[in-house]
Amino acid sequence: MTTSQPKQPENKHAPAVILRKRKVFRIAVIVSFAISTAIIFLLSCTLGAYKAPLGEVMRAIFEESESVSHAIIWNVRLARSAVAACVGVCLALSGAILQGVMRNPLASPNIIGVSSGAGLGAMMVLVVLPKYTFLLTPVAFLGGLAATLVIYSLAWKRGIDPLRMILAGIAVSSLLGAANNAILIFYSDRVQSALGFMVGSLAARTWLHFRIILPYALIGSTLALIASGRLTVLSLGDEMAATLGVNIERTRMFFIALAALLAAASVSVVGILGFVGLIVPHVVRLIVGSDFRYLFPASAFFGAGLVILCDTFARLVVQPVEIPVGIVLAALGSPFFLYLLRTKTLKHV
Repeated sequence: MTTSQPKQPENKHAPAVILRKRKVFRIAVIVSFAISTAIIFLLSCTLGAYKAPLGEVMRAIFEESESVSHAIIWNVRLARSAVAACVGVCLALSGAILQGVMRNPLASPNIIGVSSGAGLGAMMVLVVLPKYTFLLTPVAFLGGLAATLVIYSLAWKRGIDPLRMILAGIAVSSLLGAANNAILIFYSDRVQSALGFMVGSLAARTWLHFRIILPYALIGSTLALIASGRLTVLSLGDEMAATLGVNIERTRMFFIALAALLAAASVSVVGILGFVGLIVPHVVRLIVGSDFRYLFPASAFFGAGLVILCDTFARLVVQPVEIPVGIVLAALGSPFFLYLLRTKTLKHV
C-alpha cells in the first residue's frame, strides 16, 4: 500500500512573476505607459471651460498664432500639463528610489520626511523671505537633503535598518510639519499665499515653472537611469551588494540625495503632493518587477500620466471652481493604498 505524497501548495502569483520578468513584456509596458501619458496630455489640453478640438491643440503646439484660442492652449493648458508631467516624473522616481534604498514599499518622499524638509525650506522663502523666490528650489533641496541626513543619522545603528528609518522619517516629518504650522501662525497675514502650496496645486503654473523644474527632472531622471543597476543590486540586501562590489553607504547616500533633489524640485513648484511617490512605484513594481532598469522609466511615465489626469479632473469636476490637485491625489491614493493593505499585496513585492 503506497502513501500519497502531500500536494505542494500552488503559487497563484507564479504566472505573473514569470511574465513580468520577460524583457519584451517589460518594454511593452513602458511603451504603453508612454503612449497613454501622451494621450492623457493631449486630452487635458482639450478639456476645460473653453472646449478645444484636438486639431486645434496640435496646431497650437506646432504653429505660431496670435489668436485667443492659441494663447489659452499654449500659455495655460500646455504649460500646466507640462509642469504636471515633470512633477509626476520627479515624485514617482523619488518614491521608487526611496523604496529601493529602504527595501520597504511604504517608503515615499512624504512619509520619509524628504517632502516635509523641502516644504519647510520652500515655506521659509515663500512666507518669510518672499523677495527671494529665485532661491526657492535650491533652498527646498537643502531642506529636503538636511531632513534626510538627520533621519539617516537617527536611524543609524551599526548600519541602516529600513524599518528604523521609516519610523525616524515619520517622527521628523511630524516635527517639520509643526514648524511649518508655526511659520503660518507667526505670519498669519501671508497664509493665503501659502494655502495652495500646503495642499499642492497646479493653478496658474506657466512655462516659467516648467523651465524651473525641467532641468532637475532631466538631470535626476538621467542619473537614476544610469545608476539603476546599482540600486537593483543594493535592493537585494547589504551582504549581497557588498559581495558584488557595491560600496553600500556611498551608493545609498547618492540615491538618497538624488531622491531629495527630485522631491525638492517638485515641492518648490507645486507644493506638497502626497501618494504619488508611494502608490506609483508600488503599482508599477507589481507589473514589471523590481529591476530598476525597467521600474524607473515605467514609474516616470505612469507618474506623469497620473498627475496630469488628476489635475484635469480637479479642473473639471466642480467648474468654475478648481480643486487643488493634492486633494484629488489624496482622495484617490488613500483608499487605493488601503485596498493594497487589505488584499495583502504588499507581501508580494
